[in-house]
Amino acid sequence: MPSEALLSVRDLRIAFGPVEVVRGLSFEVRPREVFAVVGESGAGKSLTARALLGMVPRGATTGGSVRLRDGADPVAGRGHRITLVPQDALSALSPVHPVGDQLAAAVRSVRRVSRGEARALAVAALDRVGIPDAARRARAYPHEYSGGMRQRAVIAMATVNEPDVVVADEPTTALDEERREQVLRVLAEQREAVGAALVLVTHDLDVVRAHADRVLVMYAGRAAETGPVRQVLDRPRAPYTAGLLASLPQDGPRRRRLPALPGTPPAPDALGPGCAFAPRCPLATDVCHDHEPEQRTVDGRLVACHRAADVPDPLREFV
Repeated sequence: MPSEALLSVRDLRIAFGPVEVVRGLSFEVRPREVFAVVGESGAGKSLTARALLGMVPRGATTGGSVRLRDGADPVAGRGHRITLVPQDALSALSPVHPVGDQLAAAVRSVRRVSRGEARALAVAALDRVGIPDAARRARAYPHEYSGGMRQRAVIAMATVNEPDVVVADEPTTALDEERREQVLRVLAEQREAVGAALVLVTHDLDVVRAHADRVLVMYAGRAAETGPVRQVLDRPRAPYTAGLLASLPQDGPRRRRLPALPGTPPAPDALGPGCAFAPRCPLATDVCHDHEPEQRTVDGRLVACHRAADVPDPLREFV
């Protein structure tokens, strides 16, 4: 593991009873970068995000490690060294306390400051994320905020203590396109302001292309492909990545029926001995069905695929 990694994940395994849902996941997050985690629903993205902060149920993490740069357990750094921007801001905020009080409490949980100083820092944090009339709005309750304002408030809470790593779990869910772009812009500005790295969990490849430096593509609890965004999205080497890209609408005057990946992701308790994607993969051969592929370096990225060298241009007839 390179010494500059802020966050190191090695062979992470998460299980509920006998069913393993995250299966040997490894990656690193470097200083100030945006590291995206993408995949279909059920791939294990959000569970992985919560594991980074030690927020999975007790006993569910059955193997591997998650460590900050100095080897510290992220649980000890949660709230100040590593923080979360959750998917549902309304559920994340207490309904019975003003938003400003909640931010001030977050400040005082980390810093030895007076109530007045914490309050001033909370108001300043709301102002930085674009909450209008922040001093007055700090006295309001979460239900008095719009959806976009609540999302800005949880970004303020995640960055007020200047963390090393911010984990954003589908931060634009349920927002319209305009508010989505506003929230992503605010998140980028605040990350830059505090010098944090960002782990961005999303299903939106357009967001990944526009905002991320590197990307991890997950399928059935494993890494299918990991590498620089431009390499992975412009010339994927994993058939699953290629299939996702081939299924996106393309610019241009010609209209065609969008291809779609056949089938659905497997249930975690129904995985066979081979590659989990093999039943849906147009390139699969006997070895794919019989043997799970190991990760290997192909064209400057890590790929778990027996047929990586045979993946065609994803924007042609792949699926």
